[in-house]
Amino acid sequence: MSFFLNRCARIFRQGPTRFLSTSTHPIRNRVIYRNIAWGTAALGVAAGLAVTDHTIHLDSQVQDTIVQTNAIEETTVDPATSIAFPKTMRVPMANVKVPPLTLVGVGVRTVSFLGVKVYSIGFYADLSNPDLKVPLELSPEEKVRHIVQNTACVIRIVPTRSTSYTHLRDAFMRALQARLARGIKEGTITEDTAQATSSPLRDLKGLFPNSPLAKHTALDIFLSPPSPSRTRALIFRDLGSVENDWVATEFVLNYFDREAPSPALKNNVLENLKSFQK
Repeated sequence: MSFFLNRCARIFRQGPTRFLSTSTHPIRNRVIYRNIAWGTAALGVAAGLAVTDHTIHLDSQVQDTIVQTNAIEETTVDPATSIAFPKTMRVPMANVKVPPLTLVGVGVRTVSFLGVKVYSIGFYADLSNPDLKVPLELSPEEKVRHIVQNTACVIRIVPTRSTSYTHLRDAFMRALQARLARGIKEGTITEDTAQATSSPLRDLKGLFPNSPLAKHTALDIFLSPPSPSRTRALIFRDLGSVENDWVATEFVLNYFDREAPSPALKNNVLENLKSFQK
C-alpha cells in the first residue's frame, strides 16, 4: 500500500498531464482509473469523494478534476437509442466546489438521409448555482445561453456504434471554425477575440488520439464554471483541456444553435427549460 501511495504522490507532483491515462485498452483503462481514484482518496487530495467504477478523470488548469457518476441514481433513457443517462452527475474538484450537475435533456445525433444514429448526447448543468438567476420570462433559447455562460456544464456523448476520436475531433473543429467565421462576418466577435482563439483551437485539435472510441463508451466534456480570476476551461475526459472563454462557451452553445448537431437534444432541452426559473 505504501508503494502505491508513493507512486500516486509522484504522479501528482509531475503534473496533471501525467495523471491522464494514455492507454486505449478499455479494460486496462478501467483498472487504471479505479486505482488512481482510490489513491487520490487515500492521499486526501480530494477528501470526501465517493469513488465508484464510473469515475472519470479530466485534466484541468491547475488541479486534476474527477467527474463521478453514481451508478445507483435514477436515469433518463434516450428513446431513440435506449442509452441511459444518470439524472445527476457529481463533479468534485480539488480547488473548486461544484454541486451535482442536473441532466437538462438528451437527444440523438443522426447523419445522412437514412437517419443513421451515431450517438446520444446528454446536457448537464449546475442549476443549483446560487449565482445563477434565470427569470421565467426569458425564452428557452435565452435560458440555455444564460445557463451556459454562467455556470458549469457537461456534454456527455455516448456512441451507438464504435467510432473514432478523430471523427469527433473533425466534427468539433468544423463547428467551431464555422461559428468563428460567422461571428467575424456578423461582427459579433472582435478581431482580438478571433486571434486569441488560434492557439486554443490548435490545442483542441491536438488533444485527440488516432484510436477508436468504443460503442457505449461515454465521452464527457466539462465546461468549468466562470471565475473572475481564471479563464474558462473545456476539459475532455482523459484527453486534456483547452483554456479560452470563447472556445469553451461556444463549444457548448453550438449544441443549441440553428445548426445544432442534434436537433433532438436541442428541442428536449428547450422544452424542459420552458417553465424553469431560478
